Amino acid sequence: LFLVWSKSTRMTEKKAQEEKQVPVDKYKYHEGFGNHFVSEALPNTLPVGQNNPQKCPRGLYAEQLSGTAFTEPRTSNQRSWIYRIRPSVCHTPFEKYDHKYMFSNWDNEGEVDPNQKRWMPFELQDLNEDFVDGLRAMAGAGTPTLKTGIAIYIYCATKSMTDRAFTNSDGDFLFVPQQGALHIRTEFGNMQVNPGEIAVIQRGMRFAIELVDGPIRGYILEIYDGHFKLPDLGPIGANCLANPRDFLTPTAAFEDKNVPHQIVNKFLGSLFVAKQDFSPFNVVAWHGNYAPYKYDLSKFCVINTVSFDHPDPSIFTVLTCQTTRPGVAAADFVIFPPRWAVAEHTFRPPYFHRNCMSEFMGLIRGVYEAKVDGGFQPGGASLHSCMTPHGPDSVAFERESNVELKPVKIPDVALAFMFESAYLLKMSPWAMNTNVDKKYHKSWEGLVSHFESK
Repeated sequence: LFLVWSKSTRMTEKKAQEEKQVPVDKYKYHEGFGNHFVSEALPNTLPVGQNNPQKCPRGLYAEQLSGTAFTEPRTSNQRSWIYRIRPSVCHTPFEKYDHKYMFSNWDNEGEVDPNQKRWMPFELQDLNEDFVDGLRAMAGAGTPTLKTGIAIYIYCATKSMTDRAFTNSDGDFLFVPQQGALHIRTEFGNMQVNPGEIAVIQRGMRFAIELVDGPIRGYILEIYDGHFKLPDLGPIGANCLANPRDFLTPTAAFEDKNVPHQIVNKFLGSLFVAKQDFSPFNVVAWHGNYAPYKYDLSKFCVINTVSFDHPDPSIFTVLTCQTTRPGVAAADFVIFPPRWAVAEHTFRPPYFHRNCMSEFMGLIRGVYEAKVDGGFQPGGASLHSCMTPHGPDSVAFERESNVELKPVKIPDVALAFMFESAYLLKMSPWAMNTNVDKKYHKSWEGLVSHFESK
């Protein structure tokens, strides 16, 4: 499995990493997952002892942002109180924003294809778009009308969002940057998210994406059902996988800027735009448990076999959003990070598989251990739909069926991920006709019969 990285490949990857400086994150954060945070950009701004006084300190407006129904059980109830210079209600009426790559109802739209799909890296050259215009729907299921389903996007941008903000009324966005760091300005404060990190911006939160070190490319998983949570650990115990303390939420920061801004609202899959004459990032203080957050994937504590067989990839789940059936995910975010492989008398790469779940994969950097023919590249993607056969390509199978099984480390430069869902996904016309690897099926043509009848 892991000898597919030659010495020269390792050296090239290491040199590339050393030469490319990761931008320094200058912001401060609150630590913890799902905590109730208290945050002030200026001291003595939050009301004492109540949420909505007759007059707020510093002449601010009190505004509640509800992420769950008022009557949601307290264990899962999410809301925040934000105190801002002017309330978000001050804008012109929303009007339709023309964007040909969005989808409103995957049940009635989209194209059906049960074949294994693979996309080559999505191009950035000749693109003159910010995050909003560079957003492309790839695949999805369900509809935000009933708050049931998911959608998957690719984003590519070569310029920052200037004097405009985006808000998603349909669900939560999970960002997976692949190229270029993101400076994400939100109502709750600022985040910098580098490749190798993820960010979650939940339903209704206004944000703007700005470039830090050049063009950006990455993946987004959108969930219409509820919110992401940490997976239950069961017999693993109280620790490991993604530990709650490693999640970071921005601290309050504001701008008192009275210049025209656009608010782009994703509502039932369509985009609408309104105007206002002040910055939407004018929150001076806030408190609550409904806020954006980020996570560094290098802090994921990997669980793996130390005896034999290849465990199911659910042991690599970072975040999950469950359906109404316990243990059945509307969406899981799974990573395949650097780790040791020590299984004895075992075929170590992922096994051949037909799954009741849909599996969308992307590659952030390096080489994925089950795909070594060169077709699965950073910035590209693959989709193996419900019950569509998939597994290691023929090169990986032959090599790893015969390699000497010694403890081997998957290099630190390797990082792949998967969006896994119980839903059957349709694809957008753009996904069906853009960068499709039409030779993907040939990855398995070399799997010949080794059957011995005697």
